Amino acid sequence: MDFWSTPLGWTLITAGGILLVTVGILISLAFLLLADRKIWAGVQMRKGPNVVGPFGLLQSFADFFKFVLKEIVVPSGADKVIFLLAPLLTFVLAFIAWAAIPFAPGWVISDLNVGILYIFAISSLGVYGIIMGGWASNSKYPFLGSLRSAAQMVSYEVSIGLVIINVILLAGTMNLTQIVTQQGGWIWNWFAFGGGVATLPTIVVMFPMAIIFFISALAETNRPPFDLPEAESELVAGYQVEYSSTPYLLFMIGEYANIVFMCAMISLLFFGGWHPGFPTDFLNDWPEFAANLFYLVVFCSKVVFWFIMIAMVKAFVPRYRYDQLMRLGWKIFLPTSLVAVVIVSGWRVASRIYGWGA
Repeated sequence: MDFWSTPLGWTLITAGGILLVTVGILISLAFLLLADRKIWAGVQMRKGPNVVGPFGLLQSFADFFKFVLKEIVVPSGADKVIFLLAPLLTFVLAFIAWAAIPFAPGWVISDLNVGILYIFAISSLGVYGIIMGGWASNSKYPFLGSLRSAAQMVSYEVSIGLVIINVILLAGTMNLTQIVTQQGGWIWNWFAFGGGVATLPTIVVMFPMAIIFFISALAETNRPPFDLPEAESELVAGYQVEYSSTPYLLFMIGEYANIVFMCAMISLLFFGGWHPGFPTDFLNDWPEFAANLFYLVVFCSKVVFWFIMIAMVKAFVPRYRYDQLMRLGWKIFLPTSLVAVVIVSGWRVASRIYGWGA
């Protein structure tokens, strides 16, 4: 029997995959954070970080060492255990969700048949780290910020869930690898454009759903223009105002990991994942590793594109008021996504009855 088929071999290869994905995400976060700051600076016609390393490329690493080497200050009235556990929980949950993300054919830590359900479960737990951090600080400002953030995340999770149901209805599966596989070939096979010639009329529903998913992802990750928990004029800096040093760094890494995770999700669910939008028959003659590397580059390019879109939104869209934020989520996105579920469900039933696109 092959060594990698034994329990020990499976454990080693799984642990290696987890380590590779974790390190890869952490390194990519360093440069994406720098890109976020440079894009914001470019829009405002200033240079941004440009001193540490060539073109400022080492700025994020300098910030990392600054946070790690600073003293950890815990407020005297805080619940010290929960205060320190909250950022750790946020950090861990942000990375656990990546276990079900396929980067290329076969390149996934855990190819779950219910991958979307797994992601829903992990993302719903993420709010606990924020609530714990705000409550354990023993201060009214972080506590109010944590309540705001929790209400915001829960509100937009509902819309995100209904939007993803439309993708599940078209794909007929909750396995992310199979969802991406069905989007192979030409660009009109992507679910944002209806998922194929046979289901092309659903583009009138699916493309707006992709837009709603993108906007809801901004609110879910507390990004501008929905960064209400960090409104300086009201709540100083939100749930993490009492944090410093490494605990604050863990919160920020968790937040940016969630942002990149949402970029990966919109790429997988709506825009073809690792498929470039045209047939890849030429890859049949390539070695499997080289072909998968090509797919990985395509997927990462899409993730970077959506991250740039999120950074641009941060740069030029003004902040919403909190009542506008809630109105958008509950009175616009929720009914719209619910109607979309009805329409797509009706389309699927009618296609079965009348044999459309069979």
